Amino acid sequence: MTDDLYWDPFDAVIDIDPHPLWRRIRDEQPVYRNDKFGFVALSRHADVDAGLMDTTTYSSAHGTVLELMTPEPMKTGHIIFMDPPAQTTLRVLVSRAFTPRRIAALEEHIRALCAELLDPRTGSGGFDYVRDFAAQLPSLVISQLMGVDPADREEIHRTIERTFHLEEGKGMVNDISLAAQIKLHTYFAEQIDARRDSPRDDMMTSLVQAEVTTDEGTRRLSTSEAANFANLLVSAGTETTGRLIGWAGALLAAHPGQRAELAADPSLIANAVEETLRYEAPSPAQGRVSTRDVEIHGTAIPAGSKILLLTGSAGRDERKYPDPDRYDIHRRFDSHVSFGRGAHFCLGAALARLEARVALEETLRRFPTWDVDHDRAVRLHSSTVRGYAELPIRL
Repeated sequence: MTDDLYWDPFDAVIDIDPHPLWRRIRDEQPVYRNDKFGFVALSRHADVDAGLMDTTTYSSAHGTVLELMTPEPMKTGHIIFMDPPAQTTLRVLVSRAFTPRRIAALEEHIRALCAELLDPRTGSGGFDYVRDFAAQLPSLVISQLMGVDPADREEIHRTIERTFHLEEGKGMVNDISLAAQIKLHTYFAEQIDARRDSPRDDMMTSLVQAEVTTDEGTRRLSTSEAANFANLLVSAGTETTGRLIGWAGALLAAHPGQRAELAADPSLIANAVEETLRYEAPSPAQGRVSTRDVEIHGTAIPAGSKILLLTGSAGRDERKYPDPDRYDIHRRFDSHVSFGRGAHFCLGAALARLEARVALEETLRRFPTWDVDHDRAVRLHSSTVRGYAELPIRL
């Protein structure tokens, strides 16, 4: 019986715990239609994985956030709103600046930032793990990586928060969010132009200097393209990584035995981060538009359909993961889709993993036990992000 099945990414009540509903959708209606908002959702791991990999059939060029999606391609120049081959060239250019060596070199800096944020909480009896730590750390790390001047970092952090301002019925499509996005783009464009004249040892300089040889000659990023990527990295990287660390704080409090294992053996933390990503994806829905008629599980999906690939549901699909509703830091699995897959695999995945691992190491070193004050916890909800906005903990 599927008549009573209803899911939409804007419903904050459903979003508190969508997993039982997603299980029903996977079982009963794996090609789920929502007529109210005009989209089709794919929920099984195999279908989500295939959709992420097939950029020819499932286009990102119309937008990847439901309320932002447009009938025609956007042509914004944002790498996440592009398809190969144009996206591939841009991704190669960006990758020249966003190197594993540069990310790995940040570890000690991340550790020092954790100490600055956590040490004052020692003996405090408790604090807000998200607002005072998980949401702060990624912003500070990204600002350092990009080369944001220290005097500008607090204002940039506040502006990032405003880009995620939500309004009822509009989601992120509102004047406050738009103004913040414009402000960030303008700031980064000015900074990148300045790097052309006065290079520094930072990522904005690397974005300016990165080049790739194409059939048309040497290709470099324009100021707008470099500013778009800086904006994306600062905004998306800050938001989703903060939710990931917050989820880990909540889940480890709910599983004190596993938390004790991590405190005793920090080498287990990297795998715990992967299990957290599988279990509660910080970004559980990725938008695409079908470029041709397709049929999945006997259901026709016409060309031009809005598709939501439910990465959050895919992580709990028992067809892929045994006993998927059990949180297990020892779980062995070959992959998950919480960072996407294929052409649009998250460029910031290595940084997010590093930040989350170090954040948990430093948290557990100081605070091996804590309880969550669920009565005062506040969930953050948008069509594309799930997690905690506030997570008060008692030490």
